Amino acid sequence: MRWTSALAIYVLFWSFSVFLVLPFGVKTTREVGGEHVPGQAESAPHEFRSGRTAWRVTVVATLLFVLFQLNYSYGWITPQTVDLFDRGNMVTR
Repeated sequence: MRWTSALAIYVLFWSFSVFLVLPFGVKTTREVGGEHVPGQAESAPHEFRSGRTAWRVTVVATLLFVLFQLNYSYGWITPQTVDLFDRGNMVTR
């Protein structure tokens, strides 16, 4: 795999990992015991720490990408492994 393809795949893993990481560790204003601001959603986080979130996303994305790269190199899971319809053994008429 070329490095440009690997970089593009890593960026995709990073982008998808944002959605995996965002819900964890979030406390609302009510959970912290703070005062609710009028017009603010009740589910809004009390404090958003973008640096910590970016660090967590980077760790998760890197782990997932390493697993992907190892699978690409060693072929642990192939398309034939996850073929739900068993097209390789279909009888043709």
